[in-house]
Amino acid sequence: MILVVSASLNPNSRSRLLAQAACERLEKSDRPYELLDLEKDPLPFCDGASAYAHPTSIRATELVTNASAILLAAPVYNFDVNAAAKNLVEITGRAWTGKVVGIMLAAGGQGSYMSAMGLANSLMLDFRCVIVPRFVYTVGDAYEGQQISDENTLVRLDQLLEETLRLSAAVRPPEQI
Repeated sequence: MILVVSASLNPNSRSRLLAQAACERLEKSDRPYELLDLEKDPLPFCDGASAYAHPTSIRATELVTNASAILLAAPVYNFDVNAAAKNLVEITGRAWTGKVVGIMLAAGGQGSYMSAMGLANSLMLDFRCVIVPRFVYTVGDAYEGQQISDENTLVRLDQLLEETLRLSAAVRPPEQI
């Protein structure tokens, strides 16, 4: 199962459009997936204690644990992936170990194109995740209303999905093949 995460808390999120487009493509290709939308299923702030026992934390941890790969769609705020995405990683922790992770970002301008690197480094170093070396990074002109209108963005999204699935199959333990 591929886990698609929409990490935005904004009801009019552009990164959510990326997550939805990924889900549509997975559905068309008959790939099993789950969507975790943090706006609809908000997580408590990670406090290092009681937050782990919260029902949405337990569900999120189960989804991450059961995923063969994770596609993370997040907004960029202040030159970094939003706090909700980082909070998800803090809440679910070791469930990320060994996961293949693809990243899709929506930002306000071109200057934040390296914003995924802090999270990517943390996932690689802390949990030995395999980060797909093809990000989807978008800015406002890729969207028209509540739709992705830029054809190049859709092509890059398809490439990210293809590469995520390929890497996920390559690193899957023998008992899961």
